[in-house]
Amino acid sequence: MSESKKNRENKAPISVFIVTLNEAEHIENTLKSVSECAEVIVIDSGSTDGTVGIATELGAKVIYHPWEGYAKQKQIAMEHCSFDWVLNLDGDEELTPSALQVLCNAMEEDKYTAVRLKRIDRFINKFPTGWVKKPNNVRFYKKSDACFNAKKLVHESATVEGKELYAKEYFLHYGYNDIDTLTAKNNTYSTLRAKEKIIQGKRYSILKLLLVFPITFIKEYIFCRFFLFGNRGFIKSMMTAHYAFLKEAKLYEQNKKQKK
Repeated sequence: MSESKKNRENKAPISVFIVTLNEAEHIENTLKSVSECAEVIVIDSGSTDGTVGIATELGAKVIYHPWEGYAKQKQIAMEHCSFDWVLNLDGDEELTPSALQVLCNAMEEDKYTAVRLKRIDRFINKFPTGWVKKPNNVRFYKKSDACFNAKKLVHESATVEGKELYAKEYFLHYGYNDIDTLTAKNNTYSTLRAKEKIIQGKRYSILKLLLVFPITFIKEYIFCRFFLFGNRGFIKSMMTAHYAFLKEAKLYEQNKKQKK
């Protein structure tokens, strides 16, 4: 038996799949956080910053596939996984040891088909306090019960048949750490979300254009308790509100272009 096969048999029977493009800054920590998983699949769409070399050196199976969109890319990555239990991470995310233990326990108990984890976003070089409300994502599930909707242009998540476990544990996200990066992502995501709404036949609402910014800010800053994150929390809440406004403004723009 080869050394690599022995090592694989001593690890958790989980396939991790990661979609990458120029993630050299974070990919090493991402891969090291899942080093106890038996298989890591990286689907890269043409990185030029050393991502592929780092991933290969750390034992991941790297496959090149041209970019087809977030949902399609993840579906392709998942289809390359050998094990039925799969974990999806982005190249700027990191799984904590306690979260990995929860995933392994859920897999052994086999009462659920998916596990929902909390996500903690680093912002301006700091993670928010424990009292700030955290978003959650379905990232661990049985491949045989899951699929990605190719019609989702952004904020894609696997649709999983069966029962979900809502875990208290979390994974770390570094992709929103600086304002420039978050602004660029918000601009890209809002364009894709507006296009998605157009495809769905949705129309703009003047009332929503007027109210979406203040309502989103209040929800984020007060009800999600970002006021406990100091100045960072205020800035982050303003940026979240601006993103919500951009989605509606771009929907308005697209509706007007269609009429013209």
